Amino acid sequence: MFTIVKIIVSAVIIGAITEIARRNPNHGGIIAALPIVSMLSIVWLYIQGEHKATLSKFAFSVAWGIPSTVVMLVIIGIALRHSIHFIVSIGLGLAGWVIFLFAQDIIVKHLVNQQ
Repeated sequence: MFTIVKIIVSAVIIGAITEIARRNPNHGGIIAALPIVSMLSIVWLYIQGEHKATLSKFAFSVAWGIPSTVVMLVIIGIALRHSIHFIVSIGLGLAGWVIFLFAQDIIVKHLVNQQ
């Protein structure tokens, strides 16, 4: 039953954000950029009894993914602005996300190994 509640609450929030974005893309974008999914996930994990260490690790992992997510969104925005087909724009953004995430991991590991 709890899984159904999570799905319904999450779907309502996503639906509301989509409607706001449809009417006002600037406000919708700002709201979508809020850490709604991250916060919902942390709340659901907490309610389900996860340990604070797990919640902490999750929060830091989300933060680790932010730079590559920004790269993905910028690539998608630029591609769409240049009239590149929607699916291709999404594909380019996802490719940029994967490449940046791997590059970020390699760079950080390299920096850590030099110390």
